[in-house]
Amino acid sequence: MSKYLVISSDGHAGPPSDVYREYLEERYRIRFDEHQALIASMRVTNDAFIEEWDEETGDHDMLAGYDPAVRDGMLDKEGVAAEVLFPDADVLGTGRLASSPFGSGLASGRDGDPETVKAGARAHTRWLADFCRTNPHRRIGVAVVPVTAGVAEAVAEVHAAADMGLRGVMMPTRWFDEPAYLDPMYDPFWAACAETGLVLHTHSGAGPSDYPLGPGFLSIYASEAYWWAARPFWVLLLSGVFERHPKLMYSIAENGAWWVPDQLKRMDEKWVGGHNTRKFGDAFKQDMTMKPSEYVARNCFFAASTPGADEIDRRYEIGIGNLLWGNDLPHPEGTYPHTREWIATRFGAVPEDETAQILGLNAAALYRVDTAALADLVDRIGPTPEDVHGKIAV
Repeated sequence: MSKYLVISSDGHAGPPSDVYREYLEERYRIRFDEHQALIASMRVTNDAFIEEWDEETGDHDMLAGYDPAVRDGMLDKEGVAAEVLFPDADVLGTGRLASSPFGSGLASGRDGDPETVKAGARAHTRWLADFCRTNPHRRIGVAVVPVTAGVAEAVAEVHAAADMGLRGVMMPTRWFDEPAYLDPMYDPFWAACAETGLVLHTHSGAGPSDYPLGPGFLSIYASEAYWWAARPFWVLLLSGVFERHPKLMYSIAENGAWWVPDQLKRMDEKWVGGHNTRKFGDAFKQDMTMKPSEYVARNCFFAASTPGADEIDRRYEIGIGNLLWGNDLPHPEGTYPHTREWIATRFGAVPEDETAQILGLNAAALYRVDTAALADLVDRIGPTPEDVHGKIAV
């Protein structure tokens, strides 16, 4: 291809609540209405920002959450050929789009009883499968699977998602009062993801629950958010999950990757052994036959949505083959509606082969994308090397 294949590793989709309602089993619909009313009563919005955002985007971000034609038109304009889709398209607090029912989306596990959370997850997954069928080469769906609410049912949902053509699974970032992900009880779930080839995901969104609303709450949450999304990474890695399930692929979405090199360096140092860990003997090698960084190179990916200069500057330490680009569409903290400019700014000084990998080829390999089916589309909308590298990154 003479143009870059751009695949976003982090997009969001979801319909208004009345559409979700039809995908819920009938016995949950009244409870869903009550839950939506509760959410509406607690909603806090930044009206000034919403007005500015709507003026900038023409309100298309809302329609793009569930309208295939609007979504495709927006992607064309942005130069994005395909995208990985997570739930919770509306983070403005407007309620124009619903979150995955019963809190089963990005912050899954924070509240709600397991029965309704599982019902909400099933509704979103089935809606998403239908949405992806409107353009299957372009849409890479990620099923919502609340494994902490029941492993056996989660395994069944993994196989159902694979049968529906979805290509990933998102599990809760936090386990709260349930067993942590190092517990062997989850092994059937890891095995199911590996067997079906569905990529396992955690996504930034859940945060701490040990302090109430108060001074500095939002700032504290924003400072800690990456840690909660990253925590399953070292739990899975150091407990030997990737040793036992070598074909399991795992991606951390919308959580940056600036923190990865330092974390890997420290984990490798402890595995190799040194003065400060000598007293622990071989504790760091008991569940892993390889250095942590070697499992990362083989099994782990970092979907650095709207990557900053740090991710680009540290790309060799993170791993050129492990870094994925994302635009976070349609969230306002993403690159829309200025994706082409963002790409040129970040990748202007990056060699073309590395740019091609991070912008799309890594994701294409991970999610088994039919690149030949996208060739004509890429030729029509994709950014050229001159578009990207004709400008100097700042």
